[in-house]
Amino acid sequence: MTDATSDDSRQQPDWEKRFRAPRVSLPRWAEDAPDRSLFVSNATGTFELYAWDRATGERRQATDRPNGTVHGALSPDGAWIWWFKDSDGDEFGSWVRQPFHGGPDEPATPGLEPAYSAGLALGRDGTVVVGRMTEEEGTTVHLLPADGGAPVEIYRHRQSGGVGDLSHDGTLLAIEHTEHGDAMHSAIRVVRPDGTPVAELDDTAGGTKELGLSVLGFAPLDGDPRLLVGHQRRGRWEPMIWNPLTGEETELHLGLPGDVDAEWYPDGSGLLVSHSHHARDELWRHDGATGRPERIETPPGTILGASPRPDGAVEYLWSSAAEPPVVRSTTGRTVLEPPGPRAPRSVPVTDAWVEGPGGTVHALVQRPAEGEGPFPTVFDIHGGPTAHDSDEFAAGPAAWVDHGFAVVRVNYRGSTGYGRAWTDALKHRVGLIELEDVAAVRDWAVAEGLADPERLVLTGGSWGGYLTLLGVGAQPDAWAVGVAAVPVADYVAAYDDEMEALKALDRTLFGGTPEEVPDRWTASSPLTYVDDVRAPVYISAGLNDPRCPIRQIENYVGRLKARGAAHEVYRYDAGHGSLVVEERIKQVAQEIRFALAHLPGAGA
Repeated sequence: MTDATSDDSRQQPDWEKRFRAPRVSLPRWAEDAPDRSLFVSNATGTFELYAWDRATGERRQATDRPNGTVHGALSPDGAWIWWFKDSDGDEFGSWVRQPFHGGPDEPATPGLEPAYSAGLALGRDGTVVVGRMTEEEGTTVHLLPADGGAPVEIYRHRQSGGVGDLSHDGTLLAIEHTEHGDAMHSAIRVVRPDGTPVAELDDTAGGTKELGLSVLGFAPLDGDPRLLVGHQRRGRWEPMIWNPLTGEETELHLGLPGDVDAEWYPDGSGLLVSHSHHARDELWRHDGATGRPERIETPPGTILGASPRPDGAVEYLWSSAAEPPVVRSTTGRTVLEPPGPRAPRSVPVTDAWVEGPGGTVHALVQRPAEGEGPFPTVFDIHGGPTAHDSDEFAAGPAAWVDHGFAVVRVNYRGSTGYGRAWTDALKHRVGLIELEDVAAVRDWAVAEGLADPERLVLTGGSWGGYLTLLGVGAQPDAWAVGVAAVPVADYVAAYDDEMEALKALDRTLFGGTPEEVPDRWTASSPLTYVDDVRAPVYISAGLNDPRCPIRQIENYVGRLKARGAAHEVYRYDAGHGSLVVEERIKQVAQEIRFALAHLPGAGA
């Protein structure tokens, strides 16, 4: 339902085509049956899971739900497709499975009540490990025996955590946990399948150090207990190899300046290394025998996933701001093409480096193809907050550019990709620190003649939506229009209603609950500044959203209504965003229409 009707008269063909053009994710293949793959595509107009038999070329749509499906996995033998069944995007549900070549879905975790997912590990012998999270129980991990017996609880804690990985021979299980209370920095515990502890790796020193660990995967060989782990010991994410049976740690000194992720080659001979630096990605192979890294040639841009095949080739999903995504292989071929026309190109990004109050801020800038500026300018703020904007294709910013706007995307403090200190900087002054960095880039854009100071739009989704509402209230003279999608609007009410994992994250960010540190929560809540909002505000909200729940948005909207402030609200029947292409197009059309209607002299 909506408070206002949509006027689509200003839609332009190219931006609609970008949304409607079919897309695919990086195919993931079964460990012991590499010809069987699973990928996500929007070929039908809704994002769903697809099975792909590479031996025969057959592709089959595996799921078909009104609000889409994106969370799935293949059993190691390729016999089963597992997918997570929630209700209309609320993220609360259970795992089901179906045969790879088709057949009815069946419950995959009998004996376990629905919950938020906290990970899944599928053993080669049929053993299954399921992580769950609920407000009542916190995190629980359960083993489902290969013989079909009743699930056995092997881990429980009030803090957030989940399943990391199961060793190749099924004798070891890695669990990420935050028992020390810092939800931004996990520790790792390795246990036997019955829950018996084996070893602990914890860089937080009981919560006194802000150093995190992540499970990247066990070695792909029977009898090999080595676990690939991500660590932050040198100020950024890097991989190391840990043997939980002996305690031996082997840090990999790759000499790369940015964040580094890695996964094993299927034969265990080396590692595929993904390096993210200054909003662009590259691939390397780290040879296990020589210890030397070797660059894998890929075009400049962003790699949204990469995986090595048994034959040594690497498949990767690549795009740039100007070029639509494509699944490529190091063999030189295109791996997978969705049906239908490719999305039209957009304009490339340029880099801006701006001095801010906490250090140099990196921003990505897209200019309209025509005109000299200053332009009406959209500051499109990314979600997370532990994420970052990169040189990748995005239909939303491209749509704004098509309508004559410049688009600026800011990797504020709190973003990943610029070192641990940058990511962790926003604690206790949540939202306000990010807005300081956005303000510095905004001032630069105006001074450079890029942005018209009278026609500035602040927009974003999720955390970006939160910063939008906080910004139009805390910086009321800076913005002409605010456009917020699935935002946090009343932070205390959001905390009361949101999913348990986010409650744990918020306690870490603020240093306590709303009752324990009320001043911090008040200072960071958009509701605190709602009476100062002068810009017209557009808000879209999912009725089933567990991350930014609807009640707290209604609280904010009620305050806008009470003072007669210009605003528009669009409510839709889904969760934290929509997986339906036409719904996405509708929302972007309404956002652009709203901005054009309220900006002085913006034009059509």
